Amino acid sequence: MCGRYFLDTLPELLAQQFRMHKYPVYTASHNIAPTQPMLVLRAHGDDNEWAWLRWGLIPHWARDASIGAKLINARGETVAEKPAFRGAFKYRRCIVPASGFYEWKPGANGKQPYAIVPEGEPCFGFAGLWEHWTAADGSVLETGSVLTTSANALMAPIHERMPVILHQDDYQSWIHAEPAEVKALIRPWPARGMRAYPVSRAVGNVRNNSPQLIEPVEAAS
Repeated sequence: MCGRYFLDTLPELLAQQFRMHKYPVYTASHNIAPTQPMLVLRAHGDDNEWAWLRWGLIPHWARDASIGAKLINARGETVAEKPAFRGAFKYRRCIVPASGFYEWKPGANGKQPYAIVPEGEPCFGFAGLWEHWTAADGSVLETGSVLTTSANALMAPIHERMPVILHQDDYQSWIHAEPAEVKALIRPWPARGMRAYPVSRAVGNVRNNSPQLIEPVEAAS
């Protein structure tokens, strides 16, 4: 799964990587968690736009917003069939920029968090979905989810799942192409395109949010 990530890439580098004329406006965050705002790139007519969603997808048919906490991730293998995600997969795909993400590796002394960061790119582009939900009072909430797939060779010793990461050349297809055309993009990112290193267990507390969270530490033995 992907339950925590960070974004501290310079806005101008994000604009360059995602081929956008406008810079996104945001404050760096080193501990983005479910139910918090997430920056995404999504379709706006024939073009793209930066937008903010709440992390945790709420299907349009949901009776209340609580279901979103359970839908922070969508399994890539079943996303086209699951009732909660199939509409968004067909019509509302997006990309989630991430400077890196966290995953926890079980050990004798508890779980050790790792930061996983890209090699050779300013940030990752996670495959995402978005949805709009109307509450009983008429207010509209836009929410999103990150797709996951099986782990690559680097991630497998840490966790069996990882986010679906898109290549730059596939960004436009993921957002605008027909569903049948993008299923092939749901695959593990090459292990050579990322590195992993242990970080402080302080990242486990969502109230902690500082650059120190992504600094390497000695893994607990």
